Amino acid sequence: MIILGIDPGYATVGYGVVEYKSNHFKVLAHGVITTAAGQPFNLRLEFIYNGLEELIERFSPSDMAIEKLFFNTNAKTAIDVSQARGVMLLAGQKAAMRIGEYTPLQVKQSVVGYGRAEKKQVQEMTRIILNLEKIPRPDDAADALALAICHAHSKGSLIC
Repeated sequence: MIILGIDPGYATVGYGVVEYKSNHFKVLAHGVITTAAGQPFNLRLEFIYNGLEELIERFSPSDMAIEKLFFNTNAKTAIDVSQARGVMLLAGQKAAMRIGEYTPLQVKQSVVGYGRAEKKQVQEMTRIILNLEKIPRPDDAADALALAICHAHSKGSLIC
């Protein structure tokens, strides 16, 4: 199975593409889709959608893993990220992907084994699980790869 992990945002969208076969992971790609701050918001959404379409066309993932949103302070940011997340879900749905949505607690539990793990612990375990030399950068890409790991682990598990 090929999984597209997504860390949602509208300025920076983290992505990680992994192949999961016979309990082994292979990283196919990871990085970020970035949009310009001064650009009209609707154009930023279109840029995100087009970027995801390119990734989907290039790697043909069967599954998408995306973070559920949690905000407790800035309502405008929450609304904007929610709109961007909707565009991401639409891209996955139009490609007939199986979509898994995971909370940060679920990702930490799946990757580290502890739901209150620190970000550095999750990044280091992501590096180890994926057999990478370095922790993926930027953080958004590392988070997206952790989401993909969570999704792979959730197949046949109740953790995620």
